[in-house]
Amino acid sequence: MTAEKSNTTRHMSGGQAMAEMLKLAGAGPMFGMGGFQLLPFYEACRSLGLSHILINDERNGAFAADAYAKVTNRPGIADGTLGPGATNLVTGLVESYNAGIPMIAITGDTNREHSWKNMTQETRQLEILRPVVKEVIRVEVIKRIPEHFRRAFAVATSGRPGPVLIDVPEDIAHAEFDFDASDFWMEPGTLKAQARRTRPDPADLARAAALLAKAKRPLILAGGGIHISQAYDALLGFARAQGIPVAHTMSGKGAIACNDPHSAGLFGRYDRIANELIAASDCLLVVGCKLGEIATKRFALITPGKPVIHVDIVAEEIGRTTRTDVALVGDARLTLADLDAELSDNGKHAKSRAGYLAEIPVKMAAWRASAADRLQSTETPINVGRLMGELNKIMPADAVLVADGGFAAHWGGLMFDTKAAGRHFLPDRGFASIGYGVPGGIGAQIGAGKARRVVSLTGDGGFNMSIGELETARRVGANFVTIVFNNAASGYVKALQHAVYGAGNYQSSDLSDLNYAEIVKGFGCHGIRVTDPAKLSAALAEGLANISSPTVIDCVVTRDPAKMLPAADNRTLKVQRGDRPV
Repeated sequence: MTAEKSNTTRHMSGGQAMAEMLKLAGAGPMFGMGGFQLLPFYEACRSLGLSHILINDERNGAFAADAYAKVTNRPGIADGTLGPGATNLVTGLVESYNAGIPMIAITGDTNREHSWKNMTQETRQLEILRPVVKEVIRVEVIKRIPEHFRRAFAVATSGRPGPVLIDVPEDIAHAEFDFDASDFWMEPGTLKAQARRTRPDPADLARAAALLAKAKRPLILAGGGIHISQAYDALLGFARAQGIPVAHTMSGKGAIACNDPHSAGLFGRYDRIANELIAASDCLLVVGCKLGEIATKRFALITPGKPVIHVDIVAEEIGRTTRTDVALVGDARLTLADLDAELSDNGKHAKSRAGYLAEIPVKMAAWRASAADRLQSTETPINVGRLMGELNKIMPADAVLVADGGFAAHWGGLMFDTKAAGRHFLPDRGFASIGYGVPGGIGAQIGAGKARRVVSLTGDGGFNMSIGELETARRVGANFVTIVFNNAASGYVKALQHAVYGAGNYQSSDLSDLNYAEIVKGFGCHGIRVTDPAKLSAALAEGLANISSPTVIDCVVTRDPAKMLPAADNRTLKVQRGDRPV
């Protein structure tokens, strides 16, 4: 690196300035694949000792950054070079954008002197990426790099968090400039979500409190916003003080521990007891949840006339899918604290709802008894429910379960039990893309640290998409456990084809039946194949005990498309054409 010219001037390249700002931000590992445009940035990362992880596919780099951010609430960092590097980021960026996960994406771009002269790999990448990020920051003046990076972190972590793109032309990254040393600073309050918290109007709080005060069977519906806000103590304290049970979305699992007596479990497309409680409720308090298709059973779960109080940090989300009586625009943690203060009554409401609250553990016990055929199944090939039952027994309270799109998220969302409040279940529900399992496991393990165990669930289809990242995991020491639901099919699609068109009517939903336990040994990973449900417990214990390499457990699960869905056996499922039943 070039030495400083004076106490007030720092002479460096654009790439060096970028790396300096990330160092000041205490940014975690970056995931990406370099190219000529960003070479000075990579060199500066090396010189400064910043952690940069070479990924085998930029989409997986964005997925890994997303999972890292979910575990830490700090912005994940992903980068891609000009053209295909940039466009490969799209799917991962949509995941973070839809889920409200903070991320900084850095892309190299063409040398502006030669732009739009058919340069190699040139494309309209900003037009492609602009719809999938909160903000695009194009660096046109090298002097403004420090300012732009401060802006990127502030936008990524404020309001509903999300990804911010910093696009850096080649000539900016390679150019050198005498920066003012005083420009190199970061605002500490914007380095982690939730930044710059807001609280709702007191008049709206009073209206919400009045609705809740007169309700006999209120219910809290918690979404992923609880995790973003780190509102765990506020939520549990409010629920206990007011005697209100809490149901959650897949993204909101862990808002309170699943084994807490206030927990009503998952609601929506799949549920334990929560949908019944929603139907009987006389007031719903929705917190940090967008009330999308899955959570509302395609917008039919919350019936007209049901009193709804909706808490969200994004004002335009309120009323978007469901009529709302009271809109509380603000941070989840602060809003719950304000509501608690507004309703303070020395425990009178909790006492009056004691009988209602006592119903929850009884109903949950009945659900567990009804699910015993899956959680304790002895059938072969293995019922996925049995796998979830074994995970519930063995997973440490501080462990993290990553869930790929499709079956993994649905089975995990319904049947996995978090043992403590916190983000211990990481589904990719922002975009529900297949292929998140392995890169998500990498990012989650790095974010969680070596002392905590990470297990990732994926189907064989999703595993096929990202198996190459096992090389990355082995290289960087992300020694998590991947469990492959091996049903030799694109299982979710095959189950839907079975439900809609009948047995035997399958198209393009079958895969080769592979032995992944043997395949992954070529990556230097530990492979275990399980075909007998009685051997699941030992296989999981072996995988969790192995911290010297990534472990892949190839779990041969049911091939019967009528048993692939996590709810009851769908041989009796009634389907209306034009609707997605599950």
